[in-house]
Amino acid sequence: MAPPKLFDLKTDLPLAAAAAIIDGALAAGRAADMLPLTVAVLDAGGHLIALQRQDGSGILRVDIAIGKAWGALGMGIPSRTIGERLGQRPAFQGALVGASNGRFVPVPGGVLVLDGADRAVGAVGISGDTSDKDEYCAIVGIKQAGFTSAPAEPAEDWQQSGL
Repeated sequence: MAPPKLFDLKTDLPLAAAAAIIDGALAAGRAADMLPLTVAVLDAGGHLIALQRQDGSGILRVDIAIGKAWGALGMGIPSRTIGERLGQRPAFQGALVGASNGRFVPVPGGVLVLDGADRAVGAVGISGDTSDKDEYCAIVGIKQAGFTSAPAEPAEDWQQSGL
């Protein structure tokens, strides 16, 4: 009996692209002299493709980075926008955290990865420095890998954000 045929599974955000996003994001963080970062790249289904945690980045940063990306995918908007929209609705924020089994982090740093047709093919979540700086690195990494991002640009004053 012949072995079953294995079919290739199509992905719109392959591992090589996820690795390029991470490399670009970490390079941006080093260039800006940021604290150690953790970068997570998820596909459009919310599954982890790749993750890197720089030496010195705390162990909770993994869950925070994934939560930022997962929340952006779950709501279909960047995590900055989620935080802005829900800032005055803490009960709803709490409900979303519960509904997502704790995978919802509504602060900047969760950025959607868009293809040429403006479809979200995944998301990047970064944690380690201020949320605005995390978001900046995600946007840089996404753009350097040849995709566009939502948001398209970081906060104007990202460099002045402090812990």
